[in-house]
Amino acid sequence: MTTPAAAPSRSSIRQSILCGLIGSGIGGSRSPAMHQTEAKALGLPLVYRILDSDVIGFDASDLGDFLKTMAALGFDGTNVTHPFKQAVVPLMDELSEAAAKLGAVNTVLLRDGKRIGDNTDWSGYRASFLASLGVLARANVAMIGAGGAASAVGYAHLDLGAERLAIFDPATKRAEALAKRLAALFPEAEVTAASSAVEAIAGADGVVQCSPVGMLSHPGLPFDPALLTRDMWVSDVIYFPLETELLKAAREIGCATLNGGGMAVMQAAHAFARFTGREPDVERMLADFAAASKTI
Repeated sequence: MTTPAAAPSRSSIRQSILCGLIGSGIGGSRSPAMHQTEAKALGLPLVYRILDSDVIGFDASDLGDFLKTMAALGFDGTNVTHPFKQAVVPLMDELSEAAAKLGAVNTVLLRDGKRIGDNTDWSGYRASFLASLGVLARANVAMIGAGGAASAVGYAHLDLGAERLAIFDPATKRAEALAKRLAALFPEAEVTAASSAVEAIAGADGVVQCSPVGMLSHPGLPFDPALLTRDMWVSDVIYFPLETELLKAAREIGCATLNGGGMAVMQAAHAFARFTGREPDVERMLADFAAASKTI
């Protein structure tokens, strides 16, 4: 599989742009609003549809036919979320370098009969981190959680030059598997599965929180904030709510913090550019996201 070239401008080729999001239980996704609001601001006729497997009635075994139907209906591309990011990989004709290495696709372009898979989760987090915390030390990173988001976030930190990445997850085998995979991609770095949050965080420049603990549906703290020191930064990928209990506690200690809104917006912005061939106004997207978050 080869690395895809930049997407051509769709506005000059078609009268409208049709995109979607494939996933399970995604009725509350903010992706349609993010894409359609920015398209309207740019004067692009874009429609973004939710394609929820729980509502439509399909599973991973149906993805090939589903993507074929989308292409026949004129879709220009689709985002992909849980639980299909890995399942769509073998269905792609081409993969970006990051998607191939991560083994996960969250953005599919449908171009000239081909399916081109990309991953903007890692690049979205990377861009958000650099914009907010990029001037801070990041050689020694602790990561809490080893699920789907952690794979992209860990890849981003190693791509940014992390020399040590310590991963803790209560599911020990999952943490070990992720550490092994990332270590193979970045052999110059020390990537390990820590036995506890205490071990992972000790001596770290910063902590990135990738577990579901702190979401509205999973309230609480993923680890004891007393493990933090005021010279550490803390990043949380959760964006619902933007202000998690962990981030509040970290700020009270004096840590620099980053919520998950930036990653959510930046991954969408990068996908938007692939779908449309137009660069979105990222600052406007961030402002729109923040304003919408206040109403939830």
